[in-house]
Amino acid sequence: MIWIQFLVCLALIAYAGIKLAHYGDAIADKTGLGGTWIGLILLASVTSLPELVTGVSSVTIAGVPEIAVGDVLGSCVFNLLIIVVLDFLYRGASLYSTASQGHILSAGFGVMLIGLTGFTILLSSSGFIPAIGHVGVSSVVIVGLYAVAMSTVFRYEQNQVQAFLDAESDRYPGVTLGQLAWRYTLAALVVVTAGTWLPFVGRDLAELMGWYESFVGTLLVAFVTSVPELVVTIAALRLGALDMAIANLLGSNLFNILILTVDDALYTAGPLLAQVSPSHAVSALSAIMMTGVAIVALLYRSQKRVLKTVGWASIFLVTVYLVNAYILYTYGG
Repeated sequence: MIWIQFLVCLALIAYAGIKLAHYGDAIADKTGLGGTWIGLILLASVTSLPELVTGVSSVTIAGVPEIAVGDVLGSCVFNLLIIVVLDFLYRGASLYSTASQGHILSAGFGVMLIGLTGFTILLSSSGFIPAIGHVGVSSVVIVGLYAVAMSTVFRYEQNQVQAFLDAESDRYPGVTLGQLAWRYTLAALVVVTAGTWLPFVGRDLAELMGWYESFVGTLLVAFVTSVPELVVTIAALRLGALDMAIANLLGSNLFNILILTVDDALYTAGPLLAQVSPSHAVSALSAIMMTGVAIVALLYRSQKRVLKTVGWASIFLVTVYLVNAYILYTYGG
């Protein structure tokens, strides 16, 4: 029955995810916000809601902060691994040479937010825990950085797409913005409902294995809660909305770190990042390295593929992911 529930969740997310990508592309066209901004805000926030629900339930109902933090950081690492899937599926010119270099901006903010999280975990493990009440100071800083990131990317995107919008006609003349918003909301509700159900199914499967909580949170639960990102991203790529697909992944990473501040506020036993294993810093550092690879690849814009499959940057992304998984499986707390 657990596996049947798992497959039902995946089927619902797959169908609704395809619709989300289609409606998101249409909304970007009609509003003039641009695919990057839509991917960064609308798609990223919806596809990251399973992480939010899982984190809240982990720190309030289940009392397992390891799962909450592991899920967020593991999802960040897994989202960057999805870029490899995009690179494999994207034919013709290299993905890294075709995608907008504007993604470097959101990737840079991702390095800052994930780096601050990893820094706080290591600092707390040494006994120094800066806090305001039971909430860590880092959570306050993360909220401020996230606001700055969204404002900066919005201004950049508006400047980049204005010339295009002046010349481009409406690609979806048969539907109004109001109709799109309603349909988008319905598809989002399906993703949220199935994505909320999915982590609990995943944890039922994980309990049978007897693995470390940090490993389960970072690998299994993170994979399960990242299924919406995977489905929506591939659907966006199929529509030809490459920038929306990449922005969804990088935007989800920003939103995931913001989720930690919500978990921290609800976890009353003390600063959340001070209550978890230092091994989570490995995931944070892995995510930083993988984001750095993406930034270099987007700047260098190499056309080369390894055996006509993926670029060298994707090979490095897979390597870092596997090393991270091995370390957490072997040494996770």
